[in-house]
Amino acid sequence: MQDDLILETISVTKNFFGDKSSGVNNITIFIPKGKITAIVGESGSGKTTLLNLLYGTLEPDHGEVFFKEEQVLSRAKGLQHAHEVMRMVTQNDTDLDPRISVWDTVCEGLPDGDQSQAIHLVTDVLNLLNIYPIREMAFGKLSGGEKQRVTIAKALISRPEVLLLDEPFNQVDATYREALQHDIRYIVKDWGVTVILVSHDPAEILSMADELIVLKEGEIVENGTPEQLYHSPKLLYTAQILASCTHLTSTQAKVCGIKSKRGAVVVYAEHVKISSLGSKWLVKMVLFKGFFEELVIEKEGITLRVLNYDRRKYPVGSKVGISISKYFEFGKWES
Repeated sequence: MQDDLILETISVTKNFFGDKSSGVNNITIFIPKGKITAIVGESGSGKTTLLNLLYGTLEPDHGEVFFKEEQVLSRAKGLQHAHEVMRMVTQNDTDLDPRISVWDTVCEGLPDGDQSQAIHLVTDVLNLLNIYPIREMAFGKLSGGEKQRVTIAKALISRPEVLLLDEPFNQVDATYREALQHDIRYIVKDWGVTVILVSHDPAEILSMADELIVLKEGEIVENGTPEQLYHSPKLLYTAQILASCTHLTSTQAKVCGIKSKRGAVVVYAEHVKISSLGSKWLVKMVLFKGFFEELVIEKEGITLRVLNYDRRKYPVGSKVGISISKYFEFGKWES
C-alpha cells in the first residue's frame, strides 16, 4: 500500500440472504490518510455495508480489506491492531447509559491501562468539542446535538487513526451542525485523523469531504473531489445527489431554450438567471432563504428553481424571463 493511503478494499463483495442486489459488489477503493472521504448514494445503495466492512463489523463474502498492509478480518474472530486504532460513530446512542455523566461517558472510551493522563485527555477532548461546560450532566438529559458531540468525544479520546461516521449529523439541530462539522475538520487537520463519512446531505458532503465515493446499487459509479463531481458529474444520478437541480427530458429542455443532443438534461438552480427578455415564466412560489430567495417558476408545465439575490423584486404571480448559463446532458444520444 502507498504511504499516503491507510485503508483499501480489493474486489470486496458482501450480499445478504443470497441477494446480489443487496450490500456491495466487487468494490475496490483507496482511502487517503489524514483526509475526509465521504461515501454517498441513495438509500439502500450499500453505504453502511461498506463502512462496516472497513471497520470489521462485517466480513466480506469475497475480496479483502486492508489497513495499511494488514488484512482486516471480522472482529468476531478476535481483535487486531487495525480494530484497536479505528472507531465508529453511528446515529444510534442506545448503547450509552443515559444516567451517567458526560465526563464518565467519555472516560469509557479511554484505552485500558495507565489512567494517569485521564483527566488531561478527557478535558482536552471535551474542550475540543465544546462540551466541557456540560461535563457533569447526565447523558440522557442532553439534546441530540450534545449527545452526538459526546459520542464523538468518546470515540476520539483514544486518539484513533481512523474515525468512521455513519450519518453523524442526523440528530443535530441545523444551528449546531455547521459548528460540529468545523470541529471535525479541525481535528482531522490538527490530529491527522482519517475520517470516513456516510451521509445523504449534499451540503454536508460538499462542505466537509476531500474525496467522494458515489455508490449505486452496491457498486461504485463515480469518485473524485467534491468540486469535480459537482461541476462535472458524469451521471444524472450523481448530479441529483449533490445538487438542487431540475431534471428535464430533451423535449422539456426545448421549452427552456436548450437544444439537447441527449435524452436527459439537468439544470442547477444557480445556473438559471433572471432576464429582461421574454417574461414568459410565471413565479409560482418565493422561498425565503435569508439573504436570498429561491423562486419556483413555471412555463408550459415545466418547473425550474432560480436563485434570486434581489429580494422581493419578483412576487408570486409576476412574470420573468430567464437565461440558462450552463446545463448538463446525460443518457442516450438522440438522432
